[in-house]
Amino acid sequence: MAPPRNRRPGFSRRAQYGLFLGYVIAVAGSLVAAVLLALSAIDPPAFAVLRATVAEVTTPMSSGLSAVGQWFGSIPGGIGSYVGVHDENKRLHKQLADQHALYMRARSLVYDNRRLTALLRLRERITEPVVTARLVSSSATSTRRFAVLNAGSWQGVASGQPVTGPDGLVGRVLETGPNSARVLLLTDGESVVPVRRTRDGLPALAAGRGDGLVDIRSVAMSNAGFTPGDVFVTSGIGGIYPPDVPVARVLRHGRDSAPARSYSQPDTLDYAMVQRAFMPPLPPTPVPVPVAKPIPAPKPSKSAKPRSAPDSAPAPAPAASAVAR
Repeated sequence: MAPPRNRRPGFSRRAQYGLFLGYVIAVAGSLVAAVLLALSAIDPPAFAVLRATVAEVTTPMSSGLSAVGQWFGSIPGGIGSYVGVHDENKRLHKQLADQHALYMRARSLVYDNRRLTALLRLRERITEPVVTARLVSSSATSTRRFAVLNAGSWQGVASGQPVTGPDGLVGRVLETGPNSARVLLLTDGESVVPVRRTRDGLPALAAGRGDGLVDIRSVAMSNAGFTPGDVFVTSGIGGIYPPDVPVARVLRHGRDSAPARSYSQPDTLDYAMVQRAFMPPLPPTPVPVPVAKPIPAPKPSKSAKPRSAPDSAPAPAPAASAVAR
């Protein structure tokens, strides 16, 4: 049978001990309070010393308990701050991604604008461009360097025509189809372009290496030194390539040859311009200068009579013997 709930404390030894301990603590506290009250009234300096001693003992405990209480009290605020910071961080990340997309879009537009402006300037320098078309692909890792142009014979593109970009020479048309053309790039091993150095007009040849660079080879009889930064442009010798088109810039020192990097990079080029093959002007035809003919002397007329001897001829000189007499 379950014990009744209204049992008195006297029936539980544990309850009795607890009640007794409570009475003892209450009586002891009352006595301590009475003693401290009496001490504060009878001897205030002694009470002040006792109070300071108790404060020294209880201050570290109070500080520790206060720190623990503050830590537990800051838990809800920390949780709220974490949630708020997480949401703010997420929002800022989204804003940064949106701004980055806008920045990349603006950068792309600026880049396209710069390239198209350069292409328009190039078009203004060319008297009769054939067509402006897109380079749809180019080989960047093969030993042979070709590109495919999105224009062909139907647009007027023919084999042998030079191809230029906003930054310089790209190459020449190798094969043509109805709507596409194969371009031999400047860096191909089979490409050779007559060039000249801009600072002194030194003639040279720009030969492709097949690795994305070109070799500048001197054709002068004397040893020509190449220094980094030398700029070479087309010379126009031999036809096909028009003169003064930027070709390459020298990278390292060289004596008879030096590696150089072409100005036009097909892997970063979108549009290119096809020109007509350059034909150097023929020397002027010499114009014959008329030579004045000598005027012949007039012939005597047949009806004219010969002149007769004069009537009074001069007397002959006397002989030497007569003079001696």
